[in-house]
Amino acid sequence: MNPISTSTRHLLRAGAAVTLSSLLLVAVTSAPATAVLIDTVVVGNAGNAADTTGFGAVGYDYFIGAKEVTNAQYVEFLNAKAADDPLGLYNPAMAGPFGGITRSGSPGSFTYSVIAGRGEKPVNYVNWYDAVRFTNWLHNGQGSGDTETGAYTLLGGTAVPTNGLSVTRNPDARWFLPSEDEWYKAAYHKNDGVTGNYFDYPTSSDTAPTAEPPPGGTNSANIASTVGNVTDAGAYVSSTSPYGTFDQGGNVWEWNETLIAGITRGARGGSFPFGASFLLSTTRFNDFPITESNSLGFRVAAAIPEPSSILLTIIGFGLFALVRKRFES
Repeated sequence: MNPISTSTRHLLRAGAAVTLSSLLLVAVTSAPATAVLIDTVVVGNAGNAADTTGFGAVGYDYFIGAKEVTNAQYVEFLNAKAADDPLGLYNPAMAGPFGGITRSGSPGSFTYSVIAGRGEKPVNYVNWYDAVRFTNWLHNGQGSGDTETGAYTLLGGTAVPTNGLSVTRNPDARWFLPSEDEWYKAAYHKNDGVTGNYFDYPTSSDTAPTAEPPPGGTNSANIASTVGNVTDAGAYVSSTSPYGTFDQGGNVWEWNETLIAGITRGARGGSFPFGASFLLSTTRFNDFPITESNSLGFRVAAAIPEPSSILLTIIGFGLFALVRKRFES
């Protein structure tokens, strides 16, 4: 079984049994030398009611990224999977004033680097297919893990899959893009049980966030061109959703799985050039899945392991610790 990668901060934000198992999954798996760790929070209250908009009802608990996927994380993906880049995972605009990643070398030996000071900013200029390929890579254990199968099945071996508009999440997905309901619940639900109670804004507020530079206050966001560019993921330290996510309002629009009108994919949350009204729970955005822009990124979500997997992981961790102790001695 491949890991649900997480940081130790998981232990502070979720039930101990679930988060300990997730942490152990990292320890017992042969991960790449430079593994991408995703800081997540648990979205509980399984079976909650939908909002008046009709969104937000989710019948299971799940993990969601506390922050947007960053340039530093995406660089690891590019260096693992885009030495030739036939799938167009890199956009040259990433090296520009709104991006954070440069490319050097020639096809077959491309290498990628983070622009100094921009590693913790959300990756942008990524289309919907880039985002689901990143989740496939996580699902398959990173490193040389496949980008075309796993959480999603992408056919054709081309940048735009031949089944692009019919791609859906596979039942055994471990990492994935959040559905619109998963994203919506993490952003707006009041985390008060299986209720239909939601905030208007993803900063735990019914009042529009203040547009100001980070760290801001308890209701601030990177919106309305107040900064003029993306800010570090999680920079607005006191403006979280009730589940503990950062920047679900502002910074970059975030792709979700939902197919809208048969030709576009959903995005939510507004972004740095847009005003506060785009952060409202009633604002639904969509774009063509090939779209790449300076104000469009994503965050990932993950399944919570089954109890049987947790038990096997604990046993595996014990063996891992024993082997490590003998090796170190």
